[in-house]
Amino acid sequence: MRNAFPFALLSLVLSTAVPAVAAQAAEQRVVIGVAVPLSGPLAASGQDAVNGVHMALQQLNAEHARIGGRAVDWTMDAEDDQGLPDQATLVAQKLVDEGASGVIGHQTSGCTFPAARIYAAAGVPQITPSSTAPKIAEQGYKTFFRMIANDNALGAGLAEYAHATLHVRRVAVVDDRTAYGQGLADVFVATAKKLGMDVVDREYTDDKATDFSAIVTRIKAVRPQVVFYGGMYSQAAPMLRQMRRIGMTARLLGGDGICAPVMAKLAGGAVDGTLCAQGGAPLDELPKGKAWKARYDAEFGAGAFQLYSPNAYDATMVLAHAMMKAGSSDPKVYLPYVRHIDYDGVTDPDIRFTATGELVDPSITLSKFEHGTKVPVAVERVE
Repeated sequence: MRNAFPFALLSLVLSTAVPAVAAQAAEQRVVIGVAVPLSGPLAASGQDAVNGVHMALQQLNAEHARIGGRAVDWTMDAEDDQGLPDQATLVAQKLVDEGASGVIGHQTSGCTFPAARIYAAAGVPQITPSSTAPKIAEQGYKTFFRMIANDNALGAGLAEYAHATLHVRRVAVVDDRTAYGQGLADVFVATAKKLGMDVVDREYTDDKATDFSAIVTRIKAVRPQVVFYGGMYSQAAPMLRQMRRIGMTARLLGGDGICAPVMAKLAGGAVDGTLCAQGGAPLDELPKGKAWKARYDAEFGAGAFQLYSPNAYDATMVLAHAMMKAGSSDPKVYLPYVRHIDYDGVTDPDIRFTATGELVDPSITLSKFEHGTKVPVAVERVE
């Protein structure tokens, strides 16, 4: 009889441990890859996108979102592509090799161009929260999706606003020769000329330049009313400071690459009057926007928010809901569900994609920096 109690206790341990082990075995781990710059001059906006993905996965785990009736551990693999195309291909291959079910990224068009080919070859769905070059979608990759209006909308919208609202007649244009910067500038120039504006100078730089003295001196001589810059805030801010240093009063215009709050931090007081365009409507005007932004600020602090985190959040939710509808996290199984998704998101209450991965009904917001703060001045639906 002395052995009866230990035997009964062992039986109880086994009877409770086996179901627990079985439950653990039934849980599946789904990895969402994130490919953005986490070092270098674009790190602030890259980290902002990572924060958005983190919020989405946190919510999915809190809601115990299941795939095919099985519990899921929703996790993230954030990789630093440094904003460099060569590094982006290495990151893309790493995420594919390590079995990411889907990827949020890349941030810049220059990185997304070569990376998209790798995801397409592997059949892994990729949603960029921020790359706007139209030619990426024109490559025809079935795995590519974009959570933002493209450069055709941004460049044309800025040119039309400059013509109709600012009554601009003389413009100078600078771009950084990247896929994003050059593409955006080309659209702006074409639209400006169509509207009858005079492009008095076209200059070129690169995405690592810091000295723009020769460029701004040449531009000053032709007296433009506005200077359009195709590129990112990391070059736009020092160029703007140098424009003001030599007495130029022309307003600076640019796309979403200069629309982040960090632009004001880098440019200082020179930023006031700068006009930029970004995809989507202001969060304050969206049904879920204010509550989402309050959650973001509570999680990361008010100064962390830049630009792309809501897009990255929605992109993650689109992938997750496509998996749940398909009942599988296998990219080849759930990919068709991404293409036919109809998701009520933070950035848009009706997220749907065209056959080429573009948003069906995108919008753009034009904003102006006033006293160091970005203030929306117009919201337009893209026809």
